[in-house]
Amino acid sequence: RWELVRRRAAAPWARALLAVAAGLGLLYAGLRLPLRLRDGLAAVTVFLSTLTPKFYFALTVTSSFISGLIFVFEWWHFRKYGTSFIEQVSVSHLRPLIGGAENSPPAPAAFSAGDSESSRQNMPECKVWRNPLNLFRGAEYSRYMWVTGKEPLTYYDMNLSAQDHQNFFTCDTDALRPSDTVMQKAWRERNPQARIKAAYQALELNNDCATAYVLLAEEEATTIVDAEKYFKQALKAGEMIYRKSQNCHSQSPQHEAQLRRDTNVLVYVKRRLAMCARKLGRIREAVKMMRDLMKEFPLLSMLNIHENLLEALLELQAYADVQAVLAKYDDISLPKSAAICYTAALLKARAVSERFSPETASKRGLSTAEINAVEAIHRAVEFNPHVPKYLLEMKSLVLPPEHILKRGDSEAVAYAFFHLQHWKRIEGALNLLHCTWEGTFRMIPYPLEKGHLFYPYPSCTETADRELLPTFHEVSVYPQKELPFFIHFTAGLCSFSAMLALLTHQFPELMVIFAKA
Repeated sequence: RWELVRRRAAAPWARALLAVAAGLGLLYAGLRLPLRLRDGLAAVTVFLSTLTPKFYFALTVTSSFISGLIFVFEWWHFRKYGTSFIEQVSVSHLRPLIGGAENSPPAPAAFSAGDSESSRQNMPECKVWRNPLNLFRGAEYSRYMWVTGKEPLTYYDMNLSAQDHQNFFTCDTDALRPSDTVMQKAWRERNPQARIKAAYQALELNNDCATAYVLLAEEEATTIVDAEKYFKQALKAGEMIYRKSQNCHSQSPQHEAQLRRDTNVLVYVKRRLAMCARKLGRIREAVKMMRDLMKEFPLLSMLNIHENLLEALLELQAYADVQAVLAKYDDISLPKSAAICYTAALLKARAVSERFSPETASKRGLSTAEINAVEAIHRAVEFNPHVPKYLLEMKSLVLPPEHILKRGDSEAVAYAFFHLQHWKRIEGALNLLHCTWEGTFRMIPYPLEKGHLFYPYPSCTETADRELLPTFHEVSVYPQKELPFFIHFTAGLCSFSAMLALLTHQFPELMVIFAKA
């Protein structure tokens, strides 16, 4: 029976009959629809006729208030995180519900400290590097917090430093020495007092524990003089342990790892001693220590000791020596930094800045030396466009973080914090920078799909800089982001509903007639 019914339904005449029946049903529904719409409109008209002007005024005021709250929240979220909250929610949560494909690129969360020359060549990636000129926690960062009550370091920055300390100062053979075992736990402690207590415990077990002296110099010493005393003790202990490791490093892989660790400790201590000498005014001594360190360990160029040397030489006003260092490190095959690019621009500007005048240059044109100086400034600004505002004191400085993002605002803060005095010392250098730095942006292609002299400016710098810099600092963003659509939409909705509320309050009868119409 079912087979017979199926065959009859599949016949052409049956399909035609079903189509005619469906058409009649749609025609009947279409005839009934205007009647229903007419009834619904009549009901709406009766409802609107019963509403008073107070209702319309309350409705428009409430709409304006709610849209205003949404607008304020959207603006705050955009200023803090650089994205629209509504767009972020719609992309993250609503798109999967309506079947949208997840085509968004992977988040640039790889803010790991680089440790090899090969990884440095990947310039478009947002890698975080240890600040070569980072301050001392106890003698500088903590004193700032005591005076201002503001925390100068973020949790993300301190967490990166903890990872660096574990990589530099620990190895697999720490279990063989009780003092090193204690220090291995100390570097993982989050509480500063617990770390200092563990360092003293390590010294009780072994009075020649170099890493314990390093921790006390960094975190317990409240002055640079006290920090230098601890580092001198660490140097004495570190050299002794380093000589022992050199004699037996070829015996096993464990001894090789121990030698690498002891080398890291020795280089770190010598570098920090040179920085102490620089801060205490013994600049020539600091320069000698840095030069000796670079000769003794030439393979550790990833530590960027040459940037410490550049800053010390600029303080000595030894510009010929600065040029010699730049000739070695400002090479096309080596990674760049704001210190290298802006120091090269400073030396070029020094040759012409004293006699430079914008009015004279516009009349007679630029000389060859002035063109070279302007091109050097444009090159530096393209590498890091955030620096000029700090050098020209258009933005306030904060203490530099312990880690920086190359080409980001954190690197600009770190560079300007130490080098602003060198630009001020050269007469006319800041004036030349002020007159020429904005011309860089006319040379860079827009949109920033490709760079002019460097790689395209990475888009992930803002996120990393917000993690590295304290919350009370306004992060510089380049390129400037356009306001999201929902900020414009909520601002327009708030303004429109506020205008309707005002008109309803002033002309209630006319607005009621308009609403009913």
